[in-house]
Amino acid sequence: MKNQLLKITLIALLSNLAFANSELERQCNNGNAASCVKLGFLYYYGDGVKQDYKKARELYNKACEMGNAGGCHNLGLLYDNGYGVRQNYKKASELYNKACKMGEAEGCSALGDLYYNVKQDYKKAREFWSKACEMGVAKSCSKLGGLYYNGDGVKQDYKKANELYSKACEMGEAVGCSILGILYYNGEGVKQNYKKASEFYSKACEMGYANGCGALGGLYYNGEGVKQDYKKTNDLWSKACKMGNAGGCSALGDLYYNVKQDYKKAREFWSKACEMGVAKSCSKLGGLYYNGDGVKQDYKKASELFGKSCEMGYANGCVLLGFLYQYGEGVRQNDNKAMEFFGKACDLGYQKGCDKYKEIKLNP
Repeated sequence: MKNQLLKITLIALLSNLAFANSELERQCNNGNAASCVKLGFLYYYGDGVKQDYKKARELYNKACEMGNAGGCHNLGLLYDNGYGVRQNYKKASELYNKACKMGEAEGCSALGDLYYNVKQDYKKAREFWSKACEMGVAKSCSKLGGLYYNGDGVKQDYKKANELYSKACEMGEAVGCSILGILYYNGEGVKQNYKKASEFYSKACEMGYANGCGALGGLYYNGEGVKQDYKKTNDLWSKACKMGNAGGCSALGDLYYNVKQDYKKAREFWSKACEMGVAKSCSKLGGLYYNGDGVKQDYKKASELFGKSCEMGYANGCVLLGFLYQYGEGVRQNDNKAMEFFGKACDLGYQKGCDKYKEIKLNP
């Protein structure tokens, strides 16, 4: 009986969706541009209909030709990303510009992104992000803040960056809140204030931004602006790690190794971070295998992990791999290979690599 009721409910729901889509199509054909955009949106996401970028393109194009700014912007997105059409930045730029001129804030924002990421014209990016920011697009305020922070196309100005990140944060943009926390932490454009940094990191974390959670965890770890609390640190870094933040996983591994001395847990999180591309975590994981901490001692595995971290540009990993070649642990003893990795560490700016390179060269 329950299954029968569920089946009837689903049939009714699908029937309602079909009617709604049919009504949108009728309105679109009768010259209602907004209905064309809504229907295009459904085809773009496959919401109640089979996903079809080509159909979405046709509908967005129809709306744009009717003078609908949202249709022009959405059509621009398709050309920008190559969905249902051949990727064409020139066409995307024209459509974003058209939408922007019609007062579509997201069109101005997307045009700024195109100038920044593709054309690398920072002055033009500033022009369009400024427009979008004034129109209430929070992410554009944040990106504009980034230009002033880095001095891209404008004179570097931390105070101006702070104002823009503040504006973005007030609009509910998590990235802006998190970067505002960084400014207060470093004392850039504002007086250094760890407590204020914690407030903005916390706000970003509550909005679901992993970097904010990770940074807040660091404050609790060091007792900066908040009372030192390893449990709170653990919770925050775990949250960041679960959200896919590699730094959070790496830091969590450090916490388990240095504070809780749970080597198995440290291995678990350093492994995650290493897979996500954190070179120092690969090196630290190699250290566990070298020393047999929480795992069976395995010099060969250690050499692989030190090698991986070295390839990623982590100087200490190169030095540790050099030691393995120097002493023949997990690899065949080879002074030339040892010198190669010590030299690489030296080139990366690690003095210990320079010293070891010189030592072997002078004492072959």
